[in-house]
Amino acid sequence: MTHGRIIGVLATLTFIATPAFAKAFPAVPGEYVVKFKSSAAVSGRVINAKENLFLVRRPVIELQQSALQTLNGTPAVEYAEPNYIYRVRGGANVLPNDVDLGALWGLMNNGQMTTGDMGSIQGKAGMDIDAARAWQIETGSKDVLVAVIDTGVNWSHPDLIDNIFTNEAELNGTTGVDDDQNGCVDDVHGCDFAQKDGDPMDVYGHGTHVSGTIGATGNNATGITGVAWNVKILPVRFLSDDGSGTLEDAIKSIDYATSMKVRIMSNSWGGGGFSQALLDSIVKAKDAGILFIAAAGNSSNDNDAVPEYPCNYQVDNVISVAAIDPTGALANFSSFGKNTVHIAAPGGNISSYTMKGLESWSGTSMATPHVSGVAALLFSQDKDQSYITVKNRLLASARPTAALRGRVASGLVNAYFALTNTVAPSDPGEPYNWAKTTDVVTTPHPYTDKFKQDYVLTVPGAKKVSVYFSKFETEATYDKVVFKDASGHVFGELSGKIGETFSPVVDGDTVIMTFTSDDSVSAYGFDVSGIAYQ
Repeated sequence: MTHGRIIGVLATLTFIATPAFAKAFPAVPGEYVVKFKSSAAVSGRVINAKENLFLVRRPVIELQQSALQTLNGTPAVEYAEPNYIYRVRGGANVLPNDVDLGALWGLMNNGQMTTGDMGSIQGKAGMDIDAARAWQIETGSKDVLVAVIDTGVNWSHPDLIDNIFTNEAELNGTTGVDDDQNGCVDDVHGCDFAQKDGDPMDVYGHGTHVSGTIGATGNNATGITGVAWNVKILPVRFLSDDGSGTLEDAIKSIDYATSMKVRIMSNSWGGGGFSQALLDSIVKAKDAGILFIAAAGNSSNDNDAVPEYPCNYQVDNVISVAAIDPTGALANFSSFGKNTVHIAAPGGNISSYTMKGLESWSGTSMATPHVSGVAALLFSQDKDQSYITVKNRLLASARPTAALRGRVASGLVNAYFALTNTVAPSDPGEPYNWAKTTDVVTTPHPYTDKFKQDYVLTVPGAKKVSVYFSKFETEATYDKVVFKDASGHVFGELSGKIGETFSPVVDGDTVIMTFTSDDSVSAYGFDVSGIAYQ
């Protein structure tokens, strides 16, 4: 074990090559304005026949950069450019007027302080889903139906009711009769398989919280807004008042939502072992063209090594979602998996509605509806897209971050890049892209009970530093490493079974790592193999 102050020996400067893309501007996905060199080569919709200017469509799933490269490389083409979207200057109401918008760091992270069941955390500006820019392009459509399979939904909530599905056949039918013969009697606003009736009213509050993130009504000067201001939410209840449910009712819920022709199923639940029957229901949903978005789990588990369900079912309509905290770090409770967990989203100290009002909760349950909301925006933009097109757009446009590298298959969900169908540019502020020393620091393996140690690492002259861990594994929440600068200002902490990762970025040339453990579970500890610096 290494003690005290460590002066890093600077390694040869090594910069990791990452693609740099021009700023992405709103454009109609799959549409390009093309000027041909001659009329003989023309194909597409006429813009100006005299100038050989045409609108050409390419598959929506194709990334904008790839399409432009192909078109501009075609001998018959003089130039090709995106079909940009323009708006009036100064008159557009881009941001909703909902009074609690500032509490939604997952949508708009301005570095605000957040408080919830993760404690008080100072956010990092920009670590969000980029909702403000996305809303310039799309705010949702009531033609998109999202099933929230959960504890039910408070469908009468004043900020949700306008976006709750209404079954007109049952509303105008006979009480006590299954008027539309879908297997659920009087399901005016969804179905309750826990209580075996047609009223999925929430008691626990979990499904209401999820629904608020997906689709609380936007721009109504009330409370919060969802990722999609306009959408239709189908409440499907199989988790009872204590938040638990059975395999039988999970299957019935998925089958019901499939029969109701939803586009998306949002699933902030999990547990149990592999079930062929549950898998079969998810496959039926896939065959019906439905996207199945599922929470990765809250056990700090590597899902690649130990599968969790339903998020680990290998069906191509499934998207497994990890959670980040307001600093952009993988949340200490979040399960992960570089192959089986597809994407991450905000999931720590998330404000939304419960049965008690506006509350801040944490979990991959809270991350999942952020992805469901972005998927709803994509379907709103083009309702004819397939589930696999939307899934591929979500993953291809996800923002890569150092904290998520090796933890999820893509990165942090980004609504703006998804809607513009572009690859998120590399971030020069990410430690992954910086030079790195070869400092080596290690704890005892395993560390001992009531362990406490300061590790001081310095890169002389650096303006920012971030510690690179080749392995990090502590008892989640209870055993942690706090990162401070030379003056003692705290920049963040890490806890849990994270594996390979970078620490929070610390200003200045020195980082003080304070590792403390309790007197219960002792895990591996950590290995440091370098310091990234600017």
